[in-house]
Amino acid sequence: MTSEVAGSARKRAVIPHLGVRVADLDRSLAFYTTVGYEVIGTVEGTAYGTLTMLQLPGDDFVTIELVHQPGSGPARRAGLSHFVITVESMARTLAELATRGVDSEAPTSPDGSESFLTTWITDPDGNRIELVQWPPGHGDGITAADTAG
Repeated sequence: MTSEVAGSARKRAVIPHLGVRVADLDRSLAFYTTVGYEVIGTVEGTAYGTLTMLQLPGDDFVTIELVHQPGSGPARRAGLSHFVITVESMARTLAELATRGVDSEAPTSPDGSESFLTTWITDPDGNRIELVQWPPGHGDGITAADTAG
């Protein structure tokens, strides 16, 4: 399948992981580990709260990111936090989306480099979509190495 959504012809569309907002992290971890997922890393102190990365045994990448932010004011509904689409070129993607009338936030770099970029767009129902340009040589998703401090 070729995808032009991201602004560049790709052989396939990739959605590396889903971010699921959870009200009770311990309860959610008990459920997902019972289903067979393993915790491969946690990132604390982000703007979105604690991010707990889960993957199934044998998978190469994280497929679920539990997003937990206790005590952040009014309770936020549990459910989908966001999903992620990998793009090859953030600049080309944002330019193409802008021509289609899709607004985006300014890209930022989680590691301060110019090759690892993320940004956000929002669908008409308010669902947030994270666009990620991984650095050269990185796979199309989060690995355990990405969560190591």
